[in-house]
Amino acid sequence: MPGETQALIVIDLQNDFCPGGALAVAGGDEIVPRVNALLDAFPIRVLTQDWHPANHTSFAQNHPGAAPFSTTEMPYGPQVLWPAHCVQGTPGAAFHPGLHADRADLILRKGFRAAIDSYSAFFENDRTTATGLAGYLRERGATHLTFAGLATDFCVAWSAIDAVRAGFGATVLLGACRAIDLNGSLAAARQAMRAAGVELES
Repeated sequence: MPGETQALIVIDLQNDFCPGGALAVAGGDEIVPRVNALLDAFPIRVLTQDWHPANHTSFAQNHPGAAPFSTTEMPYGPQVLWPAHCVQGTPGAAFHPGLHADRADLILRKGFRAAIDSYSAFFENDRTTATGLAGYLRERGATHLTFAGLATDFCVAWSAIDAVRAGFGATVLLGACRAIDLNGSLAAARQAMRAAGVELES
């Protein structure tokens, strides 16, 4: 069993990222049973929830003529333009119905600022605007974080790398994640995580 300083961070296990959703990750729903077992095992449990306003600047539909999955430049750097997803209050933004969300100690909503995307659970994509998660985890006494969820190569990887940056140990359970793998993004994310000191396990 994980010790008292171990926290589980479940990233964006929401309907729009599961099969049939607006930004479906292949096999995204397959991880639900394992994540539920992890939620039962860890003493500190956090769920993150992508929570975008309809006018979010990361949505391709809000850039006339832009195609989904194309890239644009934002003040904070390159930004993939996504299909509209996880819009606040919609069924797509809800957690997968099989997820034991009631086991969470904290639900952290991210991506709610219209002008900036938020892949990481710790920072907006400007890499400086904090979400408050690091402070919460420190107050709870967490020193090592284990990550599961969607998607491996974006929100999971960014969160795990930022966890190390914030002074935590970090492990990503690849078997409890699924990836988008956009133009080689999964291989790049694995390399970046290893380089940052994130432990990758199955």
